[in-house]
Amino acid sequence: MSALVPLQSSALLPEGLNVSFKLLPALLVLGMLGLFLAIGFAFRVADTEGMWVAGRSIGNLENGAAIGANWMSAASYLGMAALIAISGVYGLAFVVGWTTAFFLVLIFMAAQMRRFGKYTAPDFVGDRFNSDAARAIAAVTTFLIGFVYAIGQARGMALVGLYVFGDISLLGLTGYQSMVIFMMAITVAYLTLSGMMGATKNQAVQYTILIVAFLAGLYAVGWSQGYSTIIPHLEYGQLISELGREFSAPFTSGSYYLWIATCFSLIVGTAGLPHVLVRYYTVESERTARWSTVWGLFFICLLYWSAPAYAAFGTDLYAQQIGPVYGDPGMTSAAADVIVVLATQLAGLPQWFVGLVAAGGIAAAIATVAGLFIAGSSAISHDIYTNIINPDATQRQQVLVGRLAIILLGVITTLAALDPAAPIAALVSYAFSLAGSVLFPMFFLGLWWENTNREGAITGMLTGLTLWSIPMINEVVPTYVGGMEGPLVPLLAQWMPAIGSALITTPIVFAVTIGVSLVTEEPDLETKRLVRQCHSPEPMSQMQSAEEVATTDGGETPADD
Repeated sequence: MSALVPLQSSALLPEGLNVSFKLLPALLVLGMLGLFLAIGFAFRVADTEGMWVAGRSIGNLENGAAIGANWMSAASYLGMAALIAISGVYGLAFVVGWTTAFFLVLIFMAAQMRRFGKYTAPDFVGDRFNSDAARAIAAVTTFLIGFVYAIGQARGMALVGLYVFGDISLLGLTGYQSMVIFMMAITVAYLTLSGMMGATKNQAVQYTILIVAFLAGLYAVGWSQGYSTIIPHLEYGQLISELGREFSAPFTSGSYYLWIATCFSLIVGTAGLPHVLVRYYTVESERTARWSTVWGLFFICLLYWSAPAYAAFGTDLYAQQIGPVYGDPGMTSAAADVIVVLATQLAGLPQWFVGLVAAGGIAAAIATVAGLFIAGSSAISHDIYTNIINPDATQRQQVLVGRLAIILLGVITTLAALDPAAPIAALVSYAFSLAGSVLFPMFFLGLWWENTNREGAITGMLTGLTLWSIPMINEVVPTYVGGMEGPLVPLLAQWMPAIGSALITTPIVFAVTIGVSLVTEEPDLETKRLVRQCHSPEPMSQMQSAEEVATTDGGETPADD
């Protein structure tokens, strides 16, 4: 047996979860996966427009559903209730942070990004600041964010899949590892065929599946156990006094400062995530970009409003049927990770119904992996290969490299997810601090301050990467180095925690970028006109970009010229 043998069921499987093969849930999940493959095949693409931006043909309702599915990963579908179940009020920082971020995107970024009209987030950075170095930094950051994020999704799909298919070992691997490979193979297969067009069509379907499964599970648990009658989102409050102060008392599992730092990092991090912002390149117009954000926020809130109630129901059922939730030993993180599925099982609901809830978790994870892989592969193919290595690449070459990049991402993500010993949930959260520290300031200043220049952007991004790495080294390195425990500098971990480091790093990056831009040469007039076009009230055609309009008519004259 390999070195992966220690990862047996007892180390990974949640206590209380019925891990066995179940025919009806298995048929349901296999049918769902087959549908995803069929949609990917039906909307397969052969050009870069379809591969990266879906031909800029997506409407507001469809893009809103895709935004919802793209955003609501296994971390939202499964992990949101898990965070609230284990950490109580602190977990609400994730609900507030992740929801508030879309108001920021709606007001300041959605329409402007669409008018800029490129393919990828690094594309925006490279073209806005006229710098291949800035493009490369943004592309590497995009790849890192996507890779780390996708590991968590692979683990979520595998854990939920174990409920449906059982602990089946193949080729000397554990059931968990076999499930990782199976789920990732399905995801990579349809993405390699379809690109952004098929991914968007699938995400609209995936959102429908996940939200129906989540809400149906919530209402069924509430009604069957007498927790609620009509509105479980409000009625779960009657349980709070029974669940203990760990669930309801503020700041028992984290300080007020940590709550603020986490919330802030999640807000700016979400607004800096490449796979979120690329959705605005796929729509017909800037008006569609705004309305798709409104729809996306509504679709997201349907689940986020429900997660605290699900956490309360699942926590109470766990305490009644399995054991104490808090204290030693208490509920394990593995059980919390599947509290949504576990709650429906403990409520005594039919297996096929629990399988439906599990299928929703798989759909949520696959939808997000799709967005992450499209963003990561486009960073490799479009931003690094085409714009830096081979500017004369044909569309066929670009699509081929993009598909190979998707396969590469799938392989390395699968290999990393086979051994989940690393704190994956924490690493996913660290990705938000990275996006908020490095990319968000560039997006915001690039769109709203025309004097932001190449030198300011490069200095700011390098500053963000450096500052982000400090708490990572302080808190993460000790977990991998033998003989070391806890953070290297406890005081630093208290005031600059890795999970909320953007509260410190983002304002510094803004200041550095602005300061360097002020003391160096201003961008040229063409760049300033490009920024002005991002805010012009004049509508553009479906395939136009701000660059094309500014080049054609000269654009608006900047106010200081």
